Amino acid sequence: PSVPRHANRLVNEKSPYLLQHAYNPVDWYPWGQEAFDKAKKENKLIFLSVGYSTCHWCHVMEEESFKNKEIGEIMNKNYVCIKVDREERPDVDKVYMTFVQATSGGGGWPMSVWLTPDLKPFAGGTYFPPEDGVHRVGFRTVLLRIAEQWKENKDALLENSQKILEALLHVSEIRVQGQESPPPSKEVMATCFQQLSNSYDEDYGGFSKSPKFPTPVNLNFLFTYWALHRTTPEGAQALQMALHTLKMMAHGGIHDHVGQGFHRYSTDQHWHVPHFEKMLYDQGQLAAAYSRAFQISGDKFFADVVQDILLYVSRDLSDQAGGFYSAEDADSYPTTASGEKREGAFCVWAAEEIRALLPDPVDGATEGTTLGDIFMHHYGVKETGNVSPLQDPHQELKGKNVLIVRYSPELTAARFGLEPGRLGALLREGRQRLSAARAQRPRPHLDTKMLAAWNGLMISGFAQAGVALGEQEYVSRAARAAAFLRRHLFDPASGRLLRSCYRGEDNSVEQSAVPIQGFLEDYVFVIQALFDLYEASLEQGWLEWALQLQHVQDKLFWDPKGFAYFSSGADDPSLLLRLKNDQDGAEPAANSVTVTNLLRAACYSGHTEWVEKAGQILAAFSERLQKIPIALPEMARATAVFHHTLKQVVICGDPRGEDTKEMLRCVHSIFSPNKVLMLADGDSAGFLYRQLPFLASLERKDGKATAYVCSNFACSLPVTSPQELRGMLCP
Repeated sequence: PSVPRHANRLVNEKSPYLLQHAYNPVDWYPWGQEAFDKAKKENKLIFLSVGYSTCHWCHVMEEESFKNKEIGEIMNKNYVCIKVDREERPDVDKVYMTFVQATSGGGGWPMSVWLTPDLKPFAGGTYFPPEDGVHRVGFRTVLLRIAEQWKENKDALLENSQKILEALLHVSEIRVQGQESPPPSKEVMATCFQQLSNSYDEDYGGFSKSPKFPTPVNLNFLFTYWALHRTTPEGAQALQMALHTLKMMAHGGIHDHVGQGFHRYSTDQHWHVPHFEKMLYDQGQLAAAYSRAFQISGDKFFADVVQDILLYVSRDLSDQAGGFYSAEDADSYPTTASGEKREGAFCVWAAEEIRALLPDPVDGATEGTTLGDIFMHHYGVKETGNVSPLQDPHQELKGKNVLIVRYSPELTAARFGLEPGRLGALLREGRQRLSAARAQRPRPHLDTKMLAAWNGLMISGFAQAGVALGEQEYVSRAARAAAFLRRHLFDPASGRLLRSCYRGEDNSVEQSAVPIQGFLEDYVFVIQALFDLYEASLEQGWLEWALQLQHVQDKLFWDPKGFAYFSSGADDPSLLLRLKNDQDGAEPAANSVTVTNLLRAACYSGHTEWVEKAGQILAAFSERLQKIPIALPEMARATAVFHHTLKQVVICGDPRGEDTKEMLRCVHSIFSPNKVLMLADGDSAGFLYRQLPFLASLERKDGKATAYVCSNFACSLPVTSPQELRGMLCP
């Protein structure tokens, strides 16, 4: 447009979400001192709006309210307005979300919160429509009412905000209650299994009716439960629940059959109609979960899904410098000529489009059958669209189809008189043609912010897939991303991680003027990634960096009084609360993953105080773990790892030797939740030998690659055949 647009201060930010709001008529400030000083100096309330770039209702509220000139004027006159990207500042988001959930009973994004000039919250909610409706009060009304209250009853409002803060502090505190010991693992595991099986959907898999999220934390719990109870009916049931859920998700519309990867969640019980955004943290965790499923079952179906996810990430979420982008949006323009975006437009199909793309008659099928007929039957495509109006309140998907596998290959082949062996190639051809047609559509917005924590989850996905599928290129991709983190999201001078970096104009990697320091989750997911990468590559440099980061994490976040780690550091005066996350949700809570990290760190270093810390975290969360472990399945899983003591599997051998590789392949083919792998290559000056003096006493038997299984640094007799080693790892 030729009209010069007025920009607000967000124009200088790097976050794609903040940049989306740089030309609103609202005088937005980023979170920071300039805004805080203005509020104090002018004695104005703060309006805080928190969202993220792939959030559908955030876009709606911007279109309706933040782009509205008149509403913008009311906001600018009465408030200092601050915009936050929750993916950049999870700490700020968490403090005020705790308030919104406590006072309104619900939470979500966009989050709208009103604060006093000293940042204390006193009113809040999520999405507000612009004008009053029958059931909801409109945003304009709320803005005017609150401004009026501030004029009339300032003192009461300030006093109230102080009381609210004290109550929040009290409610959100997680600490050791007198008893210092971790909860009994057997009971925690049994209760968690019981709670998961009670909420399990026998027909479609998953753990709720709708909406349905992938929640890899539940699946990982079930895999560990199976591994510790292989011979019991409950163990078999746990494995069946996990594998069935993964199968149903891969068949469902939550899985992008044409463009690969997984959408964020399903709006229905059948995994059919998703919310179409794609998040990096889901791809990373699901790649790992499907890799484990393949490792355990040997079913190639799961390996194919792993390859599908990693193809998507390599192609669409990868920066040329080696990092991974955060997310792709759900909304996009249906065609290049469209004026407004629609949810799912990039991913859905009208029946006639598919017919036109796949008109070829199929040899050997019943008379008159086209490729389109077979494809539409298999993927549940209907002439009038396959999305029920109930799942499409805004009529955005009317007449469209979300592909979902409706039949087994055998049934579809039989329906058209085909040899079952031919179906795979026909469907693949169909998907490729649809993919080429889809490439002509306008792509959804890509959030090119790169976060340390989510990159960590993705590195784990690539490393574990490389191990389970025996694919060296996946391990190399993980190593490239770890090198990227080291180069762009780590400050060697202080030894600290940074939270985020960004793709610049010319595809270079950029950092904000004042970089955001890493949070607890950044350390925890990166340390986990480095351990996974060491086990996959046996490069000791990753191990050394992981242990250094663990020391820094202890220094910045450990709570010596109440135990466990705070989510954020102590050095930010603008944060009212230091919280501890107590829920394993779409991503696991940092304290849950760190328990296993600490146990692994102790095995690689001999530092037993890390084992003690792991026990103290479990003690701090003890009550929750005993009552509702389903809220913390990853931490419940870690209680078992803590209880059973990790086994150190040491392979003594030359990493280049075929006999060593054979032993490593044996270890990699077995799912064992309580093992750590290390290679003793005989280099006594190397990092591992310096850390663990006992390695020097282990030798190769008859000059062959030799395995020892050690626990608490006491070792088994040496074995030199993969069969014997397998017997020791699968009791």
